[in-house]
Amino acid sequence: MIAAPDRTPLTRSFFDRPVLDVAPDLLGRILVHHTADGPVELRLTEVEAYDGANDPGSHAYRGQTARNNVMFGPPGHVYVYFTYGMWHCMNLVCGPEGTASGVLLRAGEIVEGAEFARKRRLSARNDRELAKGPARLATALSVGRDLDGTDACTPGGSPFEVLHGTPVPADQVRNGPRTGVAGDGGVHPWRFWIADDPTVSPYRAHTPRRRRT
Repeated sequence: MIAAPDRTPLTRSFFDRPVLDVAPDLLGRILVHHTADGPVELRLTEVEAYDGANDPGSHAYRGQTARNNVMFGPPGHVYVYFTYGMWHCMNLVCGPEGTASGVLLRAGEIVEGAEFARKRRLSARNDRELAKGPARLATALSVGRDLDGTDACTPGGSPFEVLHGTPVPADQVRNGPRTGVAGDGGVHPWRFWIADDPTVSPYRAHTPRRRRT
């Protein structure tokens, strides 16, 4: 008999660790977003670690700005950014306050509230694609820039919770280069995913955007 996932919320101390410890440990955890439609729950299957001032691929590499301010705050908060003029992506802040590290949530399996996610992801061909990629994940969970800075470690007082879930055994965790990251930041093998999980997004190397002439 398979045990049900543990629904105990993760505490702030879980996130108050080095980002390379937190990132793989998030696999198998359950992210809950209490939306206006109803709760949507997602089992995390793919993440990427970003290590602030030590990482050229991080938004915080060159210091604190209005955009990345949340990354410099307490661990366990949500950092949401807008990209390519159309998509949002969701991160969880890690490490002690002031270190500006975080984990990008790249993909997951919708385990509750799929009916709400389907309405937001009409182009998904099946439920495995609802949150297969960071922008799709944020869309399926109805995550926008207005949620930037939300505390995910205040049970009952936040729209977000991260539950203990079912941690993934080390032999089922894979890692490799981060997707779509250019330059020196692209060499770090800091993308972590669950082996053979169908909701994990495909790897894509960085492709420079063409400038309009």
